[in-house]
Amino acid sequence: MIEGSVLAKAVISGANNIANRKQSVDELNVFPVPDGDTGTNMSMTIGAGKRELELLEDPTVEKAAEVAAAALLRGARGNSGVILSLLFRGFSKGLKGKTQASGQDLAEALAIGVDAAYKAVMKPTEGTILTVARVASERAAECARETNDPQIVFGEILSAAREALMHTPEQLPVLKKAGVVDAGGQGLVYIFEGMQSVFQSGQVIEPVQAEKPRAAAQPLTPLAEAGGEIQFGYCTEFIVDKASGCPDAMKLRAYLESMGDSVVCVDDDDIIKVHVHTNHPGSVIEEGLRFGALINLKIDNMRVQHQNKIVEAERAQENAAYAPPEKPFGFVAVAAGAGLRELFADLGVDQIVSGGQTMNPSTDDILRAIQATPAETVFVLPNNKNIIMAAEQAVKLADRRVCVLQTRTVPQGISAMLAFDPEQSYSDNRLAMTKQFDHVQTGLITFAARDSEFDGHAIKKGEILALDNGKLSFTDRDMGRAVLRLTKQLVKKAGGGFITMIYGADVTDEQAEKAEKLLRDKYGDSHEISLINGGQPVYYYMLSVE
Repeated sequence: MIEGSVLAKAVISGANNIANRKQSVDELNVFPVPDGDTGTNMSMTIGAGKRELELLEDPTVEKAAEVAAAALLRGARGNSGVILSLLFRGFSKGLKGKTQASGQDLAEALAIGVDAAYKAVMKPTEGTILTVARVASERAAECARETNDPQIVFGEILSAAREALMHTPEQLPVLKKAGVVDAGGQGLVYIFEGMQSVFQSGQVIEPVQAEKPRAAAQPLTPLAEAGGEIQFGYCTEFIVDKASGCPDAMKLRAYLESMGDSVVCVDDDDIIKVHVHTNHPGSVIEEGLRFGALINLKIDNMRVQHQNKIVEAERAQENAAYAPPEKPFGFVAVAAGAGLRELFADLGVDQIVSGGQTMNPSTDDILRAIQATPAETVFVLPNNKNIIMAAEQAVKLADRRVCVLQTRTVPQGISAMLAFDPEQSYSDNRLAMTKQFDHVQTGLITFAARDSEFDGHAIKKGEILALDNGKLSFTDRDMGRAVLRLTKQLVKKAGGGFITMIYGADVTDEQAEKAEKLLRDKYGDSHEISLINGGQPVYYYMLSVE
């Protein structure tokens, strides 16, 4: 049987394992566009659970699963993160009322999570994280019919997940063509591997600290920058009552400096005062005993203290941001870039969540924005296909009516806001706004984040990429030509009307005006053309035709 403390450690170990490997998961993105953030999203999602679990003391499996599920739900980022949170919500439901977990309990809990994940996706695609989780769940059910040993059952879960992952390229041709496995599935396997390390051997996989250059004459700070990790987790203090003939205190100082940082070793006639930040307080204590008896021994877990402060700050921020409903309608939009934030504010958006491609906000980020909007009904504009699921999870947590309009691009979000009529009802506005943004054709100009291949052609890192409604359309080496060519494709689909050109942070005003002139020379007689300084990262241009 699995105890609650073991389950908590397993989830923490899984969180550490995906955190250590998130970059390799990010790099599995099949297209070379700079939006490969699956590993980062999954790591941040389960990392939210890790922080809460580290605060628990001797929980039951019900409590550990419940705390993990609640934290993952609020911390979910991107589609892969939401699916991961739903899998863990299944664990919470399946282990409800239990103090320990059997093999059958694990199998049933995973099945509940898989069912919830499939239902949350409008059009489930096989060859993804969903498939990996489902195959693992089916194998677990088979195994649980033969044995109730949770270690054996979870071993089969991991084995089946690995096998399913290897088959994802056969199920999704785009993966096979790119020569990679599914990123979300790989992330799930890493999490399962971290959990299995605890179930099988009791070993928690530790986080790997990336080395950072240290400034000369500056001591290593025990806390990283805001939101970072603590390198040495235990503040260890004691006084040595020196034994007769004890070794030179300088030897103790040398040992302490090899074990951590923030070392204080003050030698007096009868005592040695010791202070050190270390990951191995037991070893420090053993070494101290070589010099004499220990008094005033004190050990503090700085990681727990740090996370307590973070959680308290987050909760205080959440409470401070609450706004009671005062008007019929309000709006929350996701956008990045000073120009876009200002534009959405001018269009009447109450709260703007910073985010977009490569930086998907969490469910909790969106929820806080909803709760800070003083309206009875809040329309949410995700403006990115990978943020929609996180926004939809926030609907269940809000204390007011929330409608997530499934805007997949910023131009769609702008179009939806322009269609809002404060004199109309909720239903009429939802229909009108949806109908309006559905007619928007969106093009994006960005760059290749790595060498790759597309449609039989080699793509070099840094080359210009054009995306037509989210699909990689062509590459180019000339920015003006790429803008003109992509606009031509969008106009062909949308017909006459309006062309909007939003330029990003890496485009100068002069460059944008030159590109605009190309469009005016070509389409000035048939279309109304608008140029907006969006200041967005990642994308040189966002183009829309409607």
